[in-house]
Amino acid sequence: MRFLKMNEKQKMRFFISLEKVPTSTGQEKKISFRGNRPVIYDSEKSAAARELLEAELSHRRPERKFRGPIMLSVSWDFPTSDRKKVGTYKVTKPDTDNLEKLLKDSMTRTGFWEDDAQVAVEIISKRT
Repeated sequence: MRFLKMNEKQKMRFFISLEKVPTSTGQEKKISFRGNRPVIYDSEKSAAARELLEAELSHRRPERKFRGPIMLSVSWDFPTSDRKKVGTYKVTKPDTDNLEKLLKDSMTRTGFWEDDAQVAVEIISKRT
């Protein structure tokens, strides 16, 4: 087992509070045809979720893009009306990998890093 040492100078932490956590994911695409050619685009729901995330992320963008390997730790906290479930892990949709795809694509587009391939370590959780 090997541990990567991340550059401590490139560390940032922030919290984004959204009234509604996007349940649309980066995988949701639509296809239409123009002539004989397929055109692939984001669904309206997916595009709205992307715009919301990018608007929030743009205020937190680092002065310079992160370089080298990145460790990304994210906790998706979903609302619940059941007091007994508060703080428990969410085991229903959306899947964390789909949520992360949307987040990482949005972080790339808003200038956090050159490419989300730089994310070498991920710690992801979903809770209510």
